[in-house]
Amino acid sequence: MRIALVGAGSMGTILGALLAKGGEDIVLVDVNQQHVKALNESGARITGHMDLTVPVRAILPDDMQGPYDLVIYLVKTTNDEKALAEILPHLNDGSVLITLQNGVPEEKVSAAIGKERTLGGAIAWGATFLGPGVSELTSESEAMTYDIGELDGSLTSRLQSIKTVLDKAGEAHITTNLIGVRWTKLMINVSMSGPGAALGCTYGMILDDPKAVVIATAIVVETLKTARALGIKMEPVQGLDPNMLMDIVKESEENAVNAMRLIYGKHRDLIASMLQDIRKGMPCEVETLNGYLSRKSAEAGVPTPVNDQITEVIRGIESGKYSPDFENLDMIEVGSLKDML
Repeated sequence: MRIALVGAGSMGTILGALLAKGGEDIVLVDVNQQHVKALNESGARITGHMDLTVPVRAILPDDMQGPYDLVIYLVKTTNDEKALAEILPHLNDGSVLITLQNGVPEEKVSAAIGKERTLGGAIAWGATFLGPGVSELTSESEAMTYDIGELDGSLTSRLQSIKTVLDKAGEAHITTNLIGVRWTKLMINVSMSGPGAALGCTYGMILDDPKAVVIATAIVVETLKTARALGIKMEPVQGLDPNMLMDIVKESEENAVNAMRLIYGKHRDLIASMLQDIRKGMPCEVETLNGYLSRKSAEAGVPTPVNDQITEVIRGIESGKYSPDFENLDMIEVGSLKDML
C-alpha cells in the first residue's frame, strides 16, 4: 500500500515516523522546506513521552507522485482549499483519504475529493513541533488512540485495512457513529485547547487552576447540551463517556472538576495546536473549533456563553488586541455549573 501522510507537523511527524518504523511504504508531505530537509537527512526525531529517531522519506507537495492508495490527511483546516487541490490529481478511483484533522471536517473534505474516497477519524493524543525534524509527544504513549469510521457508519474492508496501519502507531478503534466521535473530540478541543490558547498555557495549568478548570468543565456542559439539541449521540473516547459527565455535574461541581482532572491527567504536558500556531504567528483553527461550536449552538438555540467568551478572546489574540496570557482568565465570567443544566 502506497501511503502519503500530508501535513507532517507536530502529530504527523510522530505518526509518520511510527508507521515507517512499522514497515509501511509511507512518504511524509509538508510545505516546510527546512522540516522536509531535516527529516530526509536526520530522520524523524520523537521526544517527550517517547525517545526515538526513525529514518523517513519526506517531500514537498509539488513532489507528490501518485496515485496513492491511502492519504492520511493532517493539514491545518485553515489550509484546506490549497492542500486538497494539490492532493486530488494523486488520487484514483480506488484511493482513500482519511482526515484526522481537528473539528468536523468530513463535509468539506468529501466535497473536494468525493464522498466515496473520504473516511474520518479523531486522534486522542497531542504533540508539539519543536523544530525541523523534531516533535515532542506530549501525551503518555498508552494514550495514543484513534477512532475511525466511514461517513455512513458502514463496516468495510478498507476501514479494517486502515486500522491495521494505524495500530502500528498506537491503537485504532472502528466506529459506526463517526459524527458522535467527532463531537466528543470537538468537546475535548473546545474545553481544553480553547482555554489553553486563550490563556497561553498547557492542559496541566488549566487543571491546576480552580477557575480555569471550572471554565473547561462549563464548556463541556455547553457542548453536551448543543449536541443533544442537534440529535447527536456523542461516543466514548479512551473510556470517556461524555454523557456521564453531565450526570456528575448534576451530583456535584467538585466531583465534576475532579473527573476532568482524572480524564485529562495523561495529557498534562499538551500545548494546544491553536496556541502553537499563535506562537508561530500563523492563523489558528479557532473557527474550526470554538467558533464552530458557537455557530452550531446558535443554530440549535442553546446558549454557550463561556465558550463564546473563549472564542472572542482567541479572536482578539489573533487580531493583536490581546496576548495569550494566563491573566486573560480575568476576562472570562463563569457561574455555577449546576445553573447551566
